[in-house]
Amino acid sequence: MGCRVIARTIDELASWAEGRLVPPAAPSGTPVTAVVTDSRKTGPGALFVAIRGERADGHDYLAAVARAGAAAALVSDEAAARAALAEAGGPGAAMALIVVGDTVAALGRIARGHLADLRRRAGERGLAVVAMTGSVGKTTTKDLTRQLLAAQGPTIAPVASFNNEIGLPLTVLEADESTRYLVLEMGASGPDDIADLVEIAPLDAAAVLMIGHAHMGGFGSIEGVATAKSHIVRGLLPHGTAVLNLDDERAAAMRALAPGRVLTFSASGDERADLRATGVELDEAAHAVADIHLPGAGPRRVRLGLPGAHNVANALAALGLALAAGVGPEALLDAIASAGLESPHRMAVSDLPGGGRLIDDSYNANIDSMTASLASLPALAGGRRRVVVISEMLELGETSAADHATAGALVAGAGAALLVTIGAGAAPAAETARRRGVEVVETPDADDAIARIPSLLAPGDAVLVKGSHGSGAWRVADHLAAGHDATDGRDGKDAR
Repeated sequence: MGCRVIARTIDELASWAEGRLVPPAAPSGTPVTAVVTDSRKTGPGALFVAIRGERADGHDYLAAVARAGAAAALVSDEAAARAALAEAGGPGAAMALIVVGDTVAALGRIARGHLADLRRRAGERGLAVVAMTGSVGKTTTKDLTRQLLAAQGPTIAPVASFNNEIGLPLTVLEADESTRYLVLEMGASGPDDIADLVEIAPLDAAAVLMIGHAHMGGFGSIEGVATAKSHIVRGLLPHGTAVLNLDDERAAAMRALAPGRVLTFSASGDERADLRATGVELDEAAHAVADIHLPGAGPRRVRLGLPGAHNVANALAALGLALAAGVGPEALLDAIASAGLESPHRMAVSDLPGGGRLIDDSYNANIDSMTASLASLPALAGGRRRVVVISEMLELGETSAADHATAGALVAGAGAALLVTIGAGAAPAAETARRRGVEVVETPDADDAIARIPSLLAPGDAVLVKGSHGSGAWRVADHLAAGHDATDGRDGKDAR
């Protein structure tokens, strides 16, 4: 991963990182114009951040980074770094090193210093930093918010789901002196993750979408999820605005934590909400059509540019963040109808050969997003035979078996004729759906599912693919999107 960054000197970066420059003769005044964590993206002017991961150690690539002409490397293993410089030799041996105890934490400190400096430079013109969190809908809301704000001025937002302790700092470092809006997505796998992220990027506006069952294994209970997500509201600047889902009692309760203004939204049309949708209907393409009510503007009938009734809430959250960032309501109502999906594997609808339809919602899954996705299947499938592919939902903790069983019931309720499951953890879904009359095919992994797909589908089927990223549902979706269905049984390359 990598990003552009406005020119900073190595001295500045070392100071923000709270690191030590090695060797002393390094060209510390050299400007750095990119920050990367992927050695393959390193080049002249880059700062390479050497991260120790579960499968790779960035320190192993330092010699290649030095030979590629990187300006500096952020490292925690000084001995390995010195050895790499010696191996690189020549000009590469002059690459500066910034030595810290933890490179990921130091990356966050660099991003924090960079953002604070940009805010000082922005002055009265202002730089609005907005973010969202929730168990469902973060990336879709991020995409919508980016589009609403980009229509008003230069906007930076994450690629895909750069929402953790590495992706968020890299996104912050994309901002420069021209940036008017910075949109951030904040995810959490543990209790303190969002608290750490708002320390890097204090917020002008923060939205809480829904408190659900994502990553339950890391929190212990849904109350634990709510506490972790609440740090995004606690991380607001004193003048900041909280944008809260009034339809979710745990999100709505965070009003008490807000330092100032609160905007509430309701996809169910609750009249107490500042932003709400009424008269919601799905058209023939399963796009929501609704009367959108915003503060300062009369209701307007709008057709959303993305499918699924659940996206009404995401659209309202995006509208709330844009209002909090200072955009006028009439401009937002003009823009929201044309805003659509930007990130892959999120309710992406495409045609399959033979008149079929692929509904690719395979980026990730918990029981809340599974419920929303399956609720959209009847409208999206129309008169087609309905096929559902579910891979195991990961990190659910003690609720895993029950949640998968619920998913099986939802598959049957959506009128599926066939369910294909991937992974042993999805067995309760298979069992429940089979008992309710659905034909079921169980596969051990994505490779087996891909191999069997051609014999399971018929031309004209509607196929919904849903599951956790780590269990491989997205690979099945990519396989189908490449045209490998019942009319073409040849194996294709993994699109990733």
